[in-house]
Amino acid sequence: MFLGQLFIISAPSGAGKTSVVKRLIQDLDNLRVSISHTTRDKRPGEIEGEDYFFVSVEQFRTLLAHDGFIEHAQVFDNFYGTSRSHLEHLLRQGIDVILEIDWQGAQQVRKALPESYSIFILPPSRDILEQRLQNRGQDSDEVIARRMKSAVSEMSHYDEYDFIVVNDDLEQTIKSATALIINRGSGYQPLPGLTALLQRLLH
Repeated sequence: MFLGQLFIISAPSGAGKTSVVKRLIQDLDNLRVSISHTTRDKRPGEIEGEDYFFVSVEQFRTLLAHDGFIEHAQVFDNFYGTSRSHLEHLLRQGIDVILEIDWQGAQQVRKALPESYSIFILPPSRDILEQRLQNRGQDSDEVIARRMKSAVSEMSHYDEYDFIVVNDDLEQTIKSATALIINRGSGYQPLPGLTALLQRLLH
């Protein structure tokens, strides 16, 4: 029996998920983010133990073999996983936790913890998504093209989530996500025009 509530937040790369999560953690006192393990290289400005636990592929596989992850996934050429003991420790303390993971991990977590709530963040258009990826200045044109192709596949899983938020304006997105977390999803209304937006994003 956990006293805290688990929230899963997913989005395609470039949709603004990380910016939203950082603000939610700043604004809500009883909310923490579960820090994932990853085998990818550390990006400029990232801090060990705050952004990720950076491990080797060998270390990751050892943890996996000992059932150390409640979910794990391979994204492009890297592995990501959520520590089972870290997550359960926070929830037992009555702390609400955000899992910032992709749809593959979300499927695994929902199976293990069906009482969790899941939020999917969509971009307002493909063009804006690509522009955001380019503005980050972290990836080559080839990598951006791969991410755009992957984004369509990721967004096709939107209907597996409890709630959908479109990140057109960051402040409004944070306001919507905050309300979902505080109210545990109560009062959520499907977004007007969502069907048309999905048609443009997925086809």
